[in-house]
Amino acid sequence: MTPTSLPRRTDPDAAARFARDAQPLFDALLRRARGLTTTAVDAEDLVQDTLLNAFVGYHTFSDGTDFKAWLFRILYNRWVSTYRAKQRRPSEVLIDDVIEGDVAGSPVGLSTASRSAEAEALTRLPDHAIRSAMATLPADFRTALFYAEVRGHTLAETATILNVPRGTVMSRVSRGRQRLRAALAESGHASIAQIA
Repeated sequence: MTPTSLPRRTDPDAAARFARDAQPLFDALLRRARGLTTTAVDAEDLVQDTLLNAFVGYHTFSDGTDFKAWLFRILYNRWVSTYRAKQRRPSEVLIDDVIEGDVAGSPVGLSTASRSAEAEALTRLPDHAIRSAMATLPADFRTALFYAEVRGHTLAETATILNVPRGTVMSRVSRGRQRLRAALAESGHASIAQIA
């Protein structure tokens, strides 16, 4: 951390007040971070990053406002920033672990540039009936189901990917599941419809 990124020292008790106010919220912040991240280690890193950024920007906090809400907003913004940074980062593979035969014979080596990731994932689903039923869904429902069910993202992650509110994703996934069940039931795959 550079000296210019440290909080202003206009109030000598700011660090003590920040520690006093933030300490009781550690467990709540960690629980919220676990809900956003995939592992406990990532959650701990997110809380640490949140507290560091909150401390650096503590001079911007207005007395009389909700400190807990302010910290939770910083936590969410840090999670979104980290998530977006990971999305922009290219995949890394150790070259020693890859041999020429792996690349030449793998499906990754084949061109799929003309197909969307969604279409590619749907063709890999094991059951033709599920693919057909998914294809009948409206695009918004199908996309939300794809990220939440096929790719395994949380609803919060799906909302960030689709750039829509979390409630909208919840609604689309729920309605998409209902329509998928109905489409599977109509096609005579009632046992699959009960699972979906």
